[in-house]
Amino acid sequence: MCFIGALLMQKTALLFAGQGAQAIGMGREFADNFPTAKVLFDHANTTLGYDLASMCFNGPESELTKTENAQPGIYLVSWVAFQLLKERVPTLEFHAVAGLSLGEFTALASAGVMSFDNGLSMVRQRGRFMQEACEVTKGGMAAIIGLEEAATREVCHQADVELANINCPGQLVISGESSKITAACELAKARGAKKAIPLSVAGAYHSRLMASAQSKLREALAVIPLHSPAVPVISNVTAQPHGDTSGILTRLIEQVTSPVRWEESMRFLISQGFTRFIELGPGAALSSFMKRIDKTVQILNVADLKSLDATVQAVSAGN
Repeated sequence: MCFIGALLMQKTALLFAGQGAQAIGMGREFADNFPTAKVLFDHANTTLGYDLASMCFNGPESELTKTENAQPGIYLVSWVAFQLLKERVPTLEFHAVAGLSLGEFTALASAGVMSFDNGLSMVRQRGRFMQEACEVTKGGMAAIIGLEEAATREVCHQADVELANINCPGQLVISGESSKITAACELAKARGAKKAIPLSVAGAYHSRLMASAQSKLREALAVIPLHSPAVPVISNVTAQPHGDTSGILTRLIEQVTSPVRWEESMRFLISQGFTRFIELGPGAALSSFMKRIDKTVQILNVADLKSLDATVQAVSAGN
């Protein structure tokens, strides 16, 4: 996919939130203040056959954090943020998209590769398949803070776990069997990690323990139409733009057990002249990562009314 454009044009990339960003109340301000958002939440409820909107707005947390609910919930709120930004700034132009893990599905939908409805259905099923994999394995994850990637890879090799997320300098996530994650954390600290923090997650995402979800996801994806992206979509697996629809299908299946190469993905975009990044969805984790990757680029986000207004003002002013 070509990135050639006018030299003076500010190149904007949209970034879509991943799992872990969920929080009770996400999207409620949007639904309360914008008819477009209310329609989308109601439509999602009808499409899925249960009240996902209420779960996003009110919890309970025990239900919202389940993978099969968190993934469609984040996808939905991120999509609403995307639609509201376009509604508020009709002249908005974006030139590439990326999403963290499940956020890659939101990115693909934003680029026209799949419909909103099909993307919503896919992340609901993906979440369920991954939850099922969690239930038959005893997996966990941990954040490794302040240890270089090479040293962390050595720890993973020694402890027989896997590097799951390469988020930004100084923040990596490992994944694997729970007992091995405990051992890996001790090894990481012995090697000089500032912190090695077990994460409160249902299982070992982006590791071989998720392999049973892959065949199920392949079957689900096989029945939905995929189209060529209108703008480049960066793959978590390769940290490069997706190719044809066959390649997209393959990468989405691989993504379940492959590490998320987020830092590398962002550095690729920066190398292609991207200077504005807009995070869409609950939280601001991706904005935080970007600040550690490159402080010189413009970082905006849309997670609630305040951040929506600030982003609209910045984009409209051309700042």
